[in-house]
Amino acid sequence: MPEIGSLRKKAVASLAGIAPITRQSGRWRGQSFIQGGRKPLRDALYLPAIVTTQFNPDLKAQYERMKAAGKPSKVAITAIMRKLLILANTLVKEDREWVEIRA
Repeated sequence: MPEIGSLRKKAVASLAGIAPITRQSGRWRGQSFIQGGRKPLRDALYLPAIVTTQFNPDLKAQYERMKAAGKPSKVAITAIMRKLLILANTLVKEDREWVEIRA
């Protein structure tokens, strides 16, 4: 993804195809879903999101909160995928490296 670091977080998520899109018209409310974007990038983010829900304390807590709120696993994992992509975009944009903060 050569555009990483030069776009806003919503644009990065849309390019990857992990931005939620809501179907609604007037008073009718449909479900949100993801579509479009770059499927290979979306596929590449899936496994790191799974690993993150097990080993990163902050994102693991977010995943557990979503599951406790009744969200399906795939929805929670997609949210984690989006968080990872936005984090990578921010790190590249600010020319920083990931630093783990240990308590």
